[in-house]
Amino acid sequence: MDKKHVDSQWIIMALIASLTLGLAPFFPEPHIVGKIRWVLGGGKGMEVMDIFDLVFHAMPWIVLLTLIFLKYIRK
Repeated sequence: MDKKHVDSQWIIMALIASLTLGLAPFFPEPHIVGKIRWVLGGGKGMEVMDIFDLVFHAMPWIVLLTLIFLKYIRK
């Protein structure tokens, strides 16, 4: 894969990772939603592990948005 060409397979893989790892655990709400609420609420009581957890669950979404940007927006 050259730098100027992003295959659709990479976007599909990033989408699957985002919907599984990025949202897990799913119940009672997606984990990343709770972490984002916590940060937007001031993040009181957050520890280093909570920040790592937020980054870990956000990474598939960041990769997916980057691949979409490279394929469809930046031309």
